[in-house]
Amino acid sequence: MLDTSKMPPSRQMPGTFPHMLQQPPKPLYPSERPIEPRENLMRIYKGEKPSWIPIWLVDNQTVWPDIYSEHAPFEGTGFDWWGQHWTYEPMAGGQMPTPGWRVITDITKWREQVRRPNFAGMPWDEDAELQTARYAPDRPHCFHVSEGIFERLHEMMPMDETMVAMYEEPEHVKDFFDMMRDYKIEFLDLIFDKYAPIDYIIYGDDWGHQHSGFFSNDMFQEFIVPFTKPVIDHVHKHGKFAELHSCGLTQQYIDEIVEMGFDAWTPQPINDFDMLTRKYGEKIAITVPIAGVDTATSENEAREHVRKFVDTFAPRGKIVANAFMNPNAEIVKAAQEELYNYSSEFYAKR
Repeated sequence: MLDTSKMPPSRQMPGTFPHMLQQPPKPLYPSERPIEPRENLMRIYKGEKPSWIPIWLVDNQTVWPDIYSEHAPFEGTGFDWWGQHWTYEPMAGGQMPTPGWRVITDITKWREQVRRPNFAGMPWDEDAELQTARYAPDRPHCFHVSEGIFERLHEMMPMDETMVAMYEEPEHVKDFFDMMRDYKIEFLDLIFDKYAPIDYIIYGDDWGHQHSGFFSNDMFQEFIVPFTKPVIDHVHKHGKFAELHSCGLTQQYIDEIVEMGFDAWTPQPINDFDMLTRKYGEKIAITVPIAGVDTATSENEAREHVRKFVDTFAPRGKIVANAFMNPNAEIVKAAQEELYNYSSEFYAKR
């Protein structure tokens, strides 16, 4: 059994995402399994038969360096690597670019106004020693690549000006994205070296709101695909996998997401999981919420919802279950046990 008491405590601000992600891995129920959770998830990404359906952010372990400053350090109020100022919002448990502060005043002048972070001299080895001491050897280790190429731009200048710039100054926007593509590749090389072993990344770049994506598919093909796909290709060259994090009703980009080579995607609940899993379940691993478990009032009710989920989605291909948010710990434990046992029976028969 994993001894989490020897793992260094998080130094991040309690209540923030980095603090939550640096906590010791949650126990799996049941704990005794025929293969390690790492091997099970890798089988799904490879298109092989898993032993059970894993649970997102439970079966794995996220790596979050303390010196990671795409936001202000330790999620506080201050400057990031790029010179953008951020303000911590306690109600959200996270940061937002400080209103009125901008790095880019004119997209045509971004080359003079933007300075790429200089990684030389940063205490990478010291931080990596601390973070890797938290690693559970049986879990797949995931590095979260925050602030994708589009997010990075609209954090340095207002969103409305970013969207207008894509129409009025497309070549300057593409040059910025070109720089960001190279930066992401350089940064990932450093992370893969210093924080090994990393099994996969979660690449974050929000592309939509609650009603649709931000762009037409033609614009997506022009501005997002050519600068994101090389990053994912580079991840694959390292023998690792890539999961997409992209908030919003972004299912209109599913063909492009597959084209860019993402191995997995965790869509927000507003997307159509029935359509996505029916049409794309064999092409990309999709994290699907288990309807009813979060509001279940008994263990038996939760188990029924889990069995219905497995019966519906497991036959469709590469499936991961979203994390359970029920406030009752015993109901969550029962749901985890049922998911493991019932999905194990399903795959054992295939």
